[in-house]
Amino acid sequence: MGQLWTLATYIHSLAGPVMMLVYPLYASIQAIESPTKVDDEQWLAYWILYSFLTLTEMVLEPVLNWIPIWYDIKLLLVAWLVLPQLRGAAFIYDKFVREKLLMKYFDSAAYSVKDHNSPKSKKKLMDFMKSNSTSKKGEQEE
Repeated sequence: MGQLWTLATYIHSLAGPVMMLVYPLYASIQAIESPTKVDDEQWLAYWILYSFLTLTEMVLEPVLNWIPIWYDIKLLLVAWLVLPQLRGAAFIYDKFVREKLLMKYFDSAAYSVKDHNSPKSKKKLMDFMKSNSTSKKGEQEE
């Protein structure tokens, strides 16, 4: 029984790095090399959310140390973000992060929910953000 427990503990400690780093790295490389953009969006969104989760975890470490199942909760959350069948990272990005960007950079009344998910709207948002950042650079140089 002791050997089985040791094996289970070892597998549990490897599950995090494999699920949070190794598989996403492999899938990100595949996404870069594939001709479609759908998988690129999933993995870019994953790395954004994973970075945010890691930074939040660093700040809240004293509190999270008191929660004994935190690591298991984090594994489940990351599994949802990572698994391509669930596309959790793309979902979170589309529903929350992108919403905040649209509210900040555009008049929210000008775009309906169905409009802001279109590729044309994504291009408009990126063009606006680029032009806004270049105009701010010009103002700072003067």
